[in-house]
Amino acid sequence: MTENNKARVGILCRVTWIGSIVNLVLAAGKLAAGILGRSGAMVADAVHSISDLATDLVVLAFVRISARPKDESHDYGHGKFETLATVIVGLALFAVAVGIFVDSVQKIVEVLHGQVIARPGMVALIAAAVSIVAKEALYRYTVRVGRRYDSPAVVANAWHHRSDALSSIGTLVGIGGAYFLGEKWRLLDPLAAIVVAALIVKVSYDLVASGLNELLEKSLPREIEEKILAIVTEDPHVCDPHNLKTRRIGSSIAVEVHVRMNAEMSVRESHAITKEIERKLKEAFGPATQAIIHVEPLDS
Repeated sequence: MTENNKARVGILCRVTWIGSIVNLVLAAGKLAAGILGRSGAMVADAVHSISDLATDLVVLAFVRISARPKDESHDYGHGKFETLATVIVGLALFAVAVGIFVDSVQKIVEVLHGQVIARPGMVALIAAAVSIVAKEALYRYTVRVGRRYDSPAVVANAWHHRSDALSSIGTLVGIGGAYFLGEKWRLLDPLAAIVVAALIVKVSYDLVASGLNELLEKSLPREIEEKILAIVTEDPHVCDPHNLKTRRIGSSIAVEVHVRMNAEMSVRESHAITKEIERKLKEAFGPATQAIIHVEPLDS
């Protein structure tokens, strides 16, 4: 592992450890507040924070694995382990959303059958407010670091923090309505939890879809491929780029392209040109960029 890679992994692990500690404290606090404050929405919110903690551990493990250099069994490196972590985070979010939804629907059915939901306590309201502030701050910090160091798993984990902040907003509204507006409004608590579940499903879908696209070798966006072709054809000796193939490998990209050059050009000259193209691609898309440039003779 290069020094730059070691530094990157260290920074990404540090931000994830900070998130883990915050999630542990919040999960314990919200669970206690939900039980003491008789709030199903807050208990659901606490379960969400526990899932955050679990995915933090997944990200920590996979970020370290993805930073390993290529070996005999992984010729293209281990970058897709980070993509796999993104999918796992998304699936964990979906599981949390389903659990929250089922629990909330059961409470609504109980109300429709004449049961009265207990009034939530002020402690649950305070816990929701604290959670919103803490998780939004954690989201902003984590997503900034994840984007700066081009880590899809850490960015995905940041959205997990943001989904927790959103769920706490829904929880705050539901608990507040149930607390201040009287008995007939206590249904707001489980209704808020259902809205939270819907928001979490949306985030989950986005994460899983993007991760699966990468694992299934989806090509890079058109604008990036156009930029690649522009770099490839900067040298006047290079023409007719074709058979372009692109894909993402974790935080890096892989490019394969065929080009034509003068048939009379020496192997040494064509090799020098392709090496310069590779250098420019790495300069544009990062040092871990993998480029394969196949040279064909230009007959006319």
